[in-house]
Amino acid sequence: MALEKTWRWFGENDSITLAQLKQMGVEGVVTALHHIPNGEVWTIDEIQKVKNKIEKAGMRWSVVESLPVSEGIKTHSNDRPRLIANYQQSIRNLGACGINTICYNFMPVLDWARTDLQYKLPNGAESMYFDYPTFVAFDVFILKRPGAEQDYPAPILKKAKVIIQSMTDEEAEKLVNNIIIATQQFIDGVVDSSSLDPKKEFLSYIDVYKNIDREKLREHLKAFLDEVVPVAEEVGVRMAIHPDDPPFSLLGLPRIMSQMEDYEWLLNAQESESNGITFCVGSLSALKQNKLLEIIDKTGDRIHFVHLRNTEVLEDGSFYESGHLTGSQDMVNILEALLKEQKRRKFSGRKDFLMPFRPDHGLKLLSDFKGNFNPGYPLIGRLKGLAEIEGIMKGLEA
Repeated sequence: MALEKTWRWFGENDSITLAQLKQMGVEGVVTALHHIPNGEVWTIDEIQKVKNKIEKAGMRWSVVESLPVSEGIKTHSNDRPRLIANYQQSIRNLGACGINTICYNFMPVLDWARTDLQYKLPNGAESMYFDYPTFVAFDVFILKRPGAEQDYPAPILKKAKVIIQSMTDEEAEKLVNNIIIATQQFIDGVVDSSSLDPKKEFLSYIDVYKNIDREKLREHLKAFLDEVVPVAEEVGVRMAIHPDDPPFSLLGLPRIMSQMEDYEWLLNAQESESNGITFCVGSLSALKQNKLLEIIDKTGDRIHFVHLRNTEVLEDGSFYESGHLTGSQDMVNILEALLKEQKRRKFSGRKDFLMPFRPDHGLKLLSDFKGNFNPGYPLIGRLKGLAEIEGIMKGLEA
C-alpha cells in the first residue's frame, strides 16, 4: 500500500484550486487556518468550513500544517498560560472534527532560511539556494546582529566580507526581503511586508532569546509537550514536529530538532504515540552527518507525516534544492524504508498505519514562471515530484 498522496494548499488565496488537486490525483489536503492570528483558538466552526470545502472537492483534510507555536510559548513569556490554553483548545477542536495529524515546529524566530529564491539550474529551472557565506554576510554586515562575527569561523567571515563588498544596495535589500519576509510571511512569520523597519523588528525578536540557550529551549519544548501531548492523546490527535530548516544554528539562535540525538530526546520526553515527528528529507539532508535511513529505522513508529524533496549539499555548508529524486539522498531507498514501516504498522494492527506524504518544495518549471506562487510552492515542479514519487512507489510495490 502506497503512502497517502497529499498536497499543501494555502486556502482560498492559493492560486492552485482544490478542483485542480483532485485532477492531479491528490488524496489528502495539507492546510491550515491561515486567517486566524497566531495564538488564537481555532474554533470548530472555522475548522469545519475548510473541512467541508475539501470534502466537497472529493478529498480529505489529512494534515494540519501548521498550528503555529507562538513565540511566547517558545520564550515562556507572561502570556504563555493563555497561549497554551488556546493551543490545547485548538487541538480538542481539530480532534472533534476528525482531523488527527498536526505538523508544527519549535524553531525560534526564523522558520526556514534561503538566501536566493531564484537560483538558476543548468537546465533553466529555478530552485532555492542557501549560500552559507551570503547568510553570514547578511547576519554580520547587513542585519548587524551584536556579536554575530563571533559565531562564525574565520574562513567563512572572510568569504562574507568579499560578498558584502561586491553587493549593491538593491541586492542587499533583496537579501533582507528573502530571509526576513518572502520566506516567512505566508507561514505566519514574525515580520511581514507591512513592517516599516524589518531589520529592527527582526532583531528585537532575536534579542528575546539572549538568555535562552539550547538546553533552556529544550526545557521549554518539554513543558509544551507535557501540556499538549496528553490533550492530543485524549482526542486521538498525533503531533508531528518538523525538523529545523536548515538543521543547524542560525543568527545565534538555538536549534533543537536537527539530528538523531534530538529525536531520541524528543521521543523520550513524552513516550505517547501522539508525540511524533514530521520526517522531512529536504531539511534533514542539509546536514551531511544525518543518516536518514537510520532516522527512519529508529523513529519509524512515530513518523506521522512525511515531506519528500532532495538537496545538493556543498562543502562549505551551503545547499540548494535539487528536485525530488536527484540530489544527495537516495529517494528510492528512503521510500522503500517508509513503505516497509507503513506495512509493518498495518500488520501490527495499528489503526493509524497510513503515512501521508507531500511533495515538498518543487523546482520552478515551464508555466510556473507565469504563475503567482509562494516561494518553493510552484504547481508544475511539485506535480512533477508527485508523479516521480508515485512512480517509485508503484515500482517498489510491484
